[in-house]
Amino acid sequence: MKPYYLFPLIFLTACSTTPKLTLRPQQPPPVMDNSTVRYPEVMRAYYVGRYVDPNDDLVMHEQHVVYRVEENTRWNLHPEPADGSALSLPPVHDAAFSPVPVNDAVLAEVNDQRLATVQIMLEARTLSAALARFRTAFQQTKTNLQETAALRIAVIEMKQRLDALQTERAQPPTSANVLTNEPPDDLGP
Repeated sequence: MKPYYLFPLIFLTACSTTPKLTLRPQQPPPVMDNSTVRYPEVMRAYYVGRYVDPNDDLVMHEQHVVYRVEENTRWNLHPEPADGSALSLPPVHDAAFSPVPVNDAVLAEVNDQRLATVQIMLEARTLSAALARFRTAFQQTKTNLQETAALRIAVIEMKQRLDALQTERAQPPTSANVLTNEPPDDLGP
Protein backbone atom coordinates (compact mmCIF):
# COMPACT_ATOMS: atom_id res chain seq x y z
CA MET A 1 0.00 0.00 0.00
CA LYS A 2 1.23 3.30 -0.84
CA PRO A 3 1.22 5.82 1.94
CA TYR A 4 1.45 8.76 -0.40
CA TYR A 5 -2.04 9.85 0.01
CA LEU A 6 -1.40 10.54 3.76
CA PHE A 7 1.32 13.12 3.05
CA PRO A 8 -1.02 15.94 1.99
CA LEU A 9 -3.09 15.30 5.01
CA ILE A 10 -0.02 15.66 7.26
CA PHE A 11 0.96 18.88 5.57
CA LEU A 12 -2.50 20.25 5.96
CA THR A 13 -2.52 19.66 9.66
CA ALA A 14 0.92 21.23 9.95
CA CYS A 15 -0.31 24.45 8.36
CA SER A 16 -3.24 24.86 10.66
CA THR A 17 -2.78 27.20 13.60
CA THR A 18 -3.99 26.76 17.09
CA PRO A 19 -7.13 28.75 17.78
CA LYS A 20 -6.54 31.96 19.70
CA LEU A 21 -8.64 32.75 22.69
CA THR A 22 -10.58 35.96 22.08
CA LEU A 23 -12.34 37.77 24.90
CA ARG A 24 -15.45 39.62 24.00
CA PRO A 25 -17.33 41.74 26.58
CA GLN A 26 -20.64 40.33 27.55
CA GLN A 27 -23.79 42.22 26.85
CA PRO A 28 -25.15 43.81 30.03
CA PRO A 29 -28.29 42.20 31.32
CA PRO A 30 -31.40 43.93 30.08
CA VAL A 31 -32.48 46.74 32.38
CA MET A 32 -35.70 45.83 34.05
CA ASP A 33 -38.22 48.63 34.27
CA ASN A 34 -39.39 48.51 37.88
CA SER A 35 -42.41 50.63 37.07
CA THR A 36 -43.91 47.58 35.43
CA VAL A 37 -43.65 45.74 38.75
CA ARG A 38 -43.94 48.47 41.44
CA TYR A 39 -44.90 52.12 41.47
CA PRO A 40 -42.33 54.38 43.14
CA GLU A 41 -43.13 56.32 46.28
CA VAL A 42 -44.23 59.93 46.01
CA MET A 43 -42.33 62.24 48.34
CA ARG A 44 -42.78 66.00 48.74
CA ALA A 45 -40.69 68.64 50.44
CA TYR A 46 -42.38 71.25 52.63
CA TYR A 47 -40.54 74.41 53.68
CA VAL A 48 -41.44 75.34 57.25
CA GLY A 49 -40.55 78.65 58.89
CA ARG A 50 -39.81 79.28 62.55
CA TYR A 51 -42.34 77.91 64.97
CA VAL A 52 -42.69 77.02 68.63
CA ASP A 53 -42.95 73.31 69.34
CA PRO A 54 -46.59 72.57 70.19
CA ASN A 55 -45.55 69.96 72.78
CA ASP A 56 -43.03 72.16 74.60
CA ASP A 57 -43.30 75.95 74.50
CA LEU A 58 -39.67 76.24 75.60
CA VAL A 59 -38.47 74.77 72.27
CA MET A 60 -38.36 76.78 69.04
CA HIS A 61 -37.66 75.19 65.65
CA GLU A 62 -35.69 77.17 63.07
CA GLN A 63 -36.64 77.27 59.39
CA HIS A 64 -36.07 73.89 57.74
CA VAL A 65 -37.36 71.45 55.16
CA VAL A 66 -39.70 68.61 56.09
CA TYR A 67 -39.93 65.66 53.72
CA ARG A 68 -43.17 63.71 53.75
CA VAL A 69 -43.96 60.50 51.93
CA GLU A 70 -47.29 61.27 50.29
CA GLU A 71 -47.79 57.84 48.79
CA ASN A 72 -45.89 54.64 49.57
CA THR A 73 -44.65 52.24 46.97
CA ARG A 74 -47.23 49.78 45.79
CA TRP A 75 -47.49 46.89 43.43
CA ASN A 76 -48.45 47.45 39.84
CA LEU A 77 -51.48 45.22 39.51
CA HIS A 78 -52.04 45.97 35.81
CA PRO A 79 -50.86 42.84 33.98
CA GLU A 80 -48.60 43.22 30.97
CA PRO A 81 -49.32 41.07 27.92
CA ALA A 82 -46.93 38.23 27.24
CA ASP A 83 -45.91 39.67 23.86
CA GLY A 84 -44.56 42.81 25.58
CA SER A 85 -46.93 45.25 23.90
CA ALA A 86 -48.34 48.00 26.05
CA LEU A 87 -51.88 47.89 27.29
CA SER A 88 -54.35 50.56 26.33
CA LEU A 89 -54.36 51.88 29.91
CA PRO A 90 -52.67 55.24 30.27
CA PRO A 91 -49.71 55.36 32.63
CA VAL A 92 -50.38 56.70 36.11
CA HIS A 93 -48.75 60.10 36.60
CA ASP A 94 -48.69 62.25 39.67
CA ALA A 95 -49.94 65.72 38.77
CA ALA A 96 -47.46 67.31 41.16
CA PHE A 97 -44.57 66.15 38.98
CA SER A 98 -46.00 66.96 35.57
CA PRO A 99 -44.89 70.32 34.24
CA VAL A 100 -47.43 73.06 33.76
CA PRO A 101 -48.25 73.55 30.09
CA VAL A 102 -46.98 76.96 29.11
CA ASN A 103 -48.15 78.74 26.01
CA ASP A 104 -49.19 82.27 25.11
CA ALA A 105 -52.80 81.77 26.15
CA VAL A 106 -51.82 80.46 29.58
CA LEU A 107 -49.33 83.29 30.12
CA ALA A 108 -51.94 85.87 29.08
CA GLU A 109 -54.45 84.37 31.50
CA VAL A 110 -51.91 84.33 34.34
CA ASN A 111 -51.05 87.98 33.68
CA ASP A 112 -54.77 88.88 33.62
CA GLN A 113 -55.22 87.10 36.94
CA ARG A 114 -52.27 88.99 38.43
CA LEU A 115 -53.71 92.33 37.31
CA ALA A 116 -57.11 91.39 38.70
CA THR A 117 -55.50 90.41 42.00
CA VAL A 118 -53.66 93.75 42.20
CA GLN A 119 -56.90 95.64 41.46
CA ILE A 120 -58.78 93.65 44.09
CA MET A 121 -56.06 94.36 46.66
CA LEU A 122 -56.21 98.10 45.86
CA GLU A 123 -59.99 98.07 46.17
CA ALA A 124 -59.68 96.20 49.47
CA ARG A 125 -57.32 98.88 50.80
CA THR A 126 -59.71 101.63 49.65
CA LEU A 127 -62.60 99.79 51.25
CA SER A 128 -60.64 99.35 54.50
CA ALA A 129 -59.84 103.08 54.59
CA ALA A 130 -63.50 103.96 53.92
CA LEU A 131 -64.57 101.53 56.62
CA ALA A 132 -62.17 103.15 59.10
CA ARG A 133 -63.58 106.60 58.23
CA PHE A 134 -67.11 105.23 58.61
CA ARG A 135 -66.27 103.82 62.06
CA THR A 136 -64.83 107.17 63.12
CA ALA A 137 -67.90 109.02 61.84
CA PHE A 138 -70.16 106.49 63.55
CA GLN A 139 -68.38 106.99 66.89
CA GLN A 140 -68.62 110.77 66.46
CA THR A 141 -72.33 110.50 65.66
CA LYS A 142 -72.87 108.28 68.68
CA THR A 143 -71.09 110.82 70.91
CA ASN A 144 -73.12 113.68 69.41
CA LEU A 145 -76.34 111.74 69.99
CA GLN A 146 -75.45 111.19 73.65
CA GLU A 147 -74.59 114.89 74.07
CA THR A 148 -77.85 115.90 72.33
CA ALA A 149 -79.86 113.63 74.64
CA ALA A 150 -78.15 115.18 77.69
CA LEU A 151 -78.84 118.70 76.37
CA ARG A 152 -82.52 117.84 75.75
CA ILE A 153 -82.84 116.59 79.32
CA ALA A 154 -81.23 119.83 80.58
CA VAL A 155 -83.56 121.97 78.42
CA ILE A 156 -86.61 120.07 79.69
CA GLU A 157 -85.47 120.60 83.30
CA MET A 158 -84.92 124.32 82.63
CA LYS A 159 -88.39 124.63 81.09
CA GLN A 160 -89.89 122.96 84.13
CA ARG A 161 -88.06 125.36 86.47
CA LEU A 162 -89.08 128.35 84.33
CA ASP A 163 -92.72 127.23 84.34
CA ALA A 164 -92.55 126.76 88.12
CA LEU A 165 -91.13 130.29 88.51
CA GLN A 166 -93.77 131.78 86.23
CA THR A 167 -96.61 130.09 88.08
CA GLU A 168 -95.14 131.29 91.40
CA ARG A 169 -94.90 134.83 90.11
CA ALA A 170 -98.47 134.80 88.83
CA GLN A 171 -99.92 133.95 92.29
CA PRO A 172 -100.93 136.95 94.50
CA PRO A 173 -98.64 137.54 97.46
CA THR A 174 -99.83 136.25 100.81
CA SER A 175 -99.98 138.40 103.98
CA ALA A 176 -96.99 136.69 105.42
CA ASN A 177 -95.02 137.76 102.49
CA VAL A 178 -95.99 141.44 102.68
CA LEU A 179 -92.98 143.59 102.46
CA THR A 180 -92.72 146.76 104.47
CA ASN A 181 -90.25 149.53 104.41
CA GLU A 182 -89.89 149.45 108.14
CA PRO A 183 -86.74 148.05 109.57
CA PRO A 184 -87.18 145.09 111.80
CA ASP A 185 -87.38 145.95 115.40
CA ASP A 186 -84.55 144.24 117.04
CA LEU A 187 -84.90 146.19 120.27
CA GLY A 188 -88.57 145.68 120.62
CA PRO A 189 -90.28 144.11 123.53
